[in-house]
Amino acid sequence: MTYKKKSAVEKLHESHGLPKVVKITGKMTKRWGQGTVAIPAPIEVDAIMKKVPKGKLITINEIRQIIAKKHKATIGCPITCGIFAWIAAHAAEEEKAAGKKDITPWWRTLKGDSELNEKYPGGIENQKKLLEKEGHKIIQKGKKYFVAIDD
Repeated sequence: MTYKKKSAVEKLHESHGLPKVVKITGKMTKRWGQGTVAIPAPIEVDAIMKKVPKGKLITINEIRQIIAKKHKATIGCPITCGIFAWIAAHAAEEEKAAGKKDITPWWRTLKGDSELNEKYPGGIENQKKLLEKEGHKIIQKGKKYFVAIDD
């Protein structure tokens, strides 16, 4: 039996019973405290990323806050939100390769501290190029790259 690897687009449209809200338990309470965690469906993270207009940015933490508020939970799941942002980014690139013009602007989604994400399609160089094309200034601190935030 051969196993066909799923495309990012296929993964984006799988819900696996998500979204759901679960109680924060066990080891998670040390880091996240008491309350509930919203685990989004991949398509929900993609929908938030799609809404970020040219010239604007969003962090994965802001996405988590939106997910938490939407589902009336204490926090948005840090693990699944990050994974689903990665899936959304790769799905957008698959759609672009297939000729679709209006893709999710994944490059506008940054890590929590405005850091570029090396796991996105084409790595740091590609995200940096796309952000600079939209007028953002990228600064390097050590081996990491960040969007310069004007105060």
